Amino acid sequence: MPAIRTLHVTPPFRELRDLAAAASTDDPALRESVAGIVRDVATRGDDALLEYTARFDRLEVPDASALRVGTDELAAAADAIVPELLASLRAAAASIREFHEKQREHGFLELHPDGSVLGQRVAPLRRVGIYVPGGRASYPSSVLMNAIPASVAGVDEIAMVSPAPGGEMLPVVLAAAHVAGITEVLRIGGAQAVAALAYGTGTIGRVDKIVGPGNKWVAEAKRQVFGQVDIDMVAGPSEILVIADDTADPVHVAADLIGQAEHDPDAIAWLVTTSAAVAERVPAELDRLLERNPRREVAREALETNGAIIVVPDLAAAAAVADLRAPEHLELLVAEPMALAGRIRNAGAIFLGAWSPEPMGDYFAGPNHVLPTGGTARFASPLGVYDFVKRTSLIGYSRERLHAHAAHVVRLAESEGLHGHAEAVRVRMNR
Repeated sequence: MPAIRTLHVTPPFRELRDLAAAASTDDPALRESVAGIVRDVATRGDDALLEYTARFDRLEVPDASALRVGTDELAAAADAIVPELLASLRAAAASIREFHEKQREHGFLELHPDGSVLGQRVAPLRRVGIYVPGGRASYPSSVLMNAIPASVAGVDEIAMVSPAPGGEMLPVVLAAAHVAGITEVLRIGGAQAVAALAYGTGTIGRVDKIVGPGNKWVAEAKRQVFGQVDIDMVAGPSEILVIADDTADPVHVAADLIGQAEHDPDAIAWLVTTSAAVAERVPAELDRLLERNPRREVAREALETNGAIIVVPDLAAAAAVADLRAPEHLELLVAEPMALAGRIRNAGAIFLGAWSPEPMGDYFAGPNHVLPTGGTARFASPLGVYDFVKRTSLIGYSRERLHAHAAHVVRLAESEGLHGHAEAVRVRMNR
């Protein structure tokens, strides 16, 4: 049986403060190594990219153009996978697109009687980069979730990078790129791929934004190139918090905790329950379900290191624990999930009731599965169409409106000691 800790807590939850705090991701040695790679690719372009790809991915090609995957290869991969899997990719893509279409922003323009105009223009980014993990795991769902919002936003070019050890990329990932309408696929990964997207290499064009998950090298590289380009977030380990009352099925609870724990030994899985019976039964169900999970050792380590069963006096306390943790995924396995959801402010995604397990959000429901981690759901949002647009203010004054507001602007500018600002208005008043 996994040695998952059990805590009985009451407000103000002092015993949870340290447990809920996000682990520091600052690693000086990693930071220095990544900085060297980023600097080298920024300086030497294609030559550096080819060297790092040969060293880390065992892929040697004559020039950087050979790192591209042709559109014919994407179409061939879609034809090569099991037809039922291709149908599932297309159905998931349709659900994701339908949801994200509702996030479109159209801007606004106000025309005033004096001829003045004020407004906001919303325009898509020109080119974005999507990082998709490769190697031992395949994540076609990440391809769809990152690319489709960009496509809905109207981004002109979507460049996907993914490591391809030995040159091989999994057909299902390429098929997902084909379904998502990605315009460029490159067999590169790691910090060098992030740097190539951020700075350009000669062969590979620079992007305006980089999104998508990766290992600690990728996360650190994204952190370092932010400002040169935009990024979505610096993602941490996957997280789930399940709130359960006495109506919850302990088997459901255990299965959902394992579903996140199997990601990584650093994954975080908490059960917060008002039911002593549920708290008592879940460890045995975890043990039973782990026995048939091929990733049982990974999941067991995560549960023992970062898992917790937290018993609270009532659902108000459970909601307060959720807000304290601000989890990436929050499941409400309670009698009235919608009512409880209204009491919770901090969560990346909320799954309502017994028939809404977290994997439905990972793959198919429509809302994005790229979610804030490490407690950043206190201020951050899921990836969406709004991440792939920029907003520009439009200000057009008539002479009459300028005269009406001029004295205010001159007075405010002079209060800040900015004579030139005041003068730019004053000269128009005096002519």
